[in-house]
Amino acid sequence: MRRKVSLILLAFAVFFAALSPLLHWYAFPRLAKVPANQYQDMVLEAKDATLLDYGTMTAKKVPKVTIVQTLKGNVEESEKIEKTAGRDVVVWDSLSYVQGPDGEMVSKLPERYIFDAHSQDPVHATGESVDGDPVTREGIEFKWPFNTEKRDYEYFDAQTRTSAPIHYKGTQKFRGVEVYYFEQTIPWTKVKFPKIMPVEGVTPESVAKTGTTRWYTTVRKFWVEPVTGAPVYGEEIHQEELRGGTLLGDRDKVTAFSGHVKMREDYIEYTVDLVKSNRTLVLMMTTYLPWGFLILGAGLLSLSLYLEARSRRGGDPAPTGAAEPEPVSA
Repeated sequence: MRRKVSLILLAFAVFFAALSPLLHWYAFPRLAKVPANQYQDMVLEAKDATLLDYGTMTAKKVPKVTIVQTLKGNVEESEKIEKTAGRDVVVWDSLSYVQGPDGEMVSKLPERYIFDAHSQDPVHATGESVDGDPVTREGIEFKWPFNTEKRDYEYFDAQTRTSAPIHYKGTQKFRGVEVYYFEQTIPWTKVKFPKIMPVEGVTPESVAKTGTTRWYTTVRKFWVEPVTGAPVYGEEIHQEELRGGTLLGDRDKVTAFSGHVKMREDYIEYTVDLVKSNRTLVLMMTTYLPWGFLILGAGLLSLSLYLEARSRRGGDPAPTGAAEPEPVSA
């Protein structure tokens, strides 16, 4: 009986020991992916910012500029692209909507971002765009890969429509979460005017006729939780200028926007809680269950060997029977 039980335990030990690396190296890369139907919104603010008054074409100090960012998964488009791409694809339709202290629109920048659901590598397909202009992204945008590494990545900048390195600057603690800090600097670059301008009747084409150009620079900062690859916090030191042309009169340039953009506190709390929850799910697949199965397999193997040894050990000597009484001589 002991031998039969030891063989059953041995079979379970082999099963759990084999399942441990299989879960980490095979199952996780295939199961961990960004959902195609994800929806996310975020509010950022730049307090005490400088903003251009298009009525007078002068830069003014304002108490606050608000940026609302939304990401919406386009399931129908992702399913179409998957048929030809041969892999799991996510399509995000995003919008950055900037409004002044009076609630009026300053600018809005729509994007369509298409990427691999598992690796977050860009997938080049029809519809990949920024403000309606076709683009070919290189590198990441919005999200880092699962199990982010301590290295530089290529990060896509929507204003310039180009990618540039975003540098790993070290490991920090943010609201109790260990994060990797990344920073990217985009130098002053001539960029396009948005297709929808804040002044009615004014178009990028009409501004171009004046000879005035738009320039932009930013320092982009992200604090990324490495297990999930999700940023828990972000900032930008953002500056825009209009330069030259008859639109500015005798001035060489004027500030269109300047401010230190930060996530609003309530969205920081929500994002940190969400990332902590997702981090636990990822660790279940990559660490907790693989190590648990390995330890369980080792324990079952030890118990199996112990029972096998007991079954092979010789039985205890049989008890000696009582001696027959000898007849007593008369």
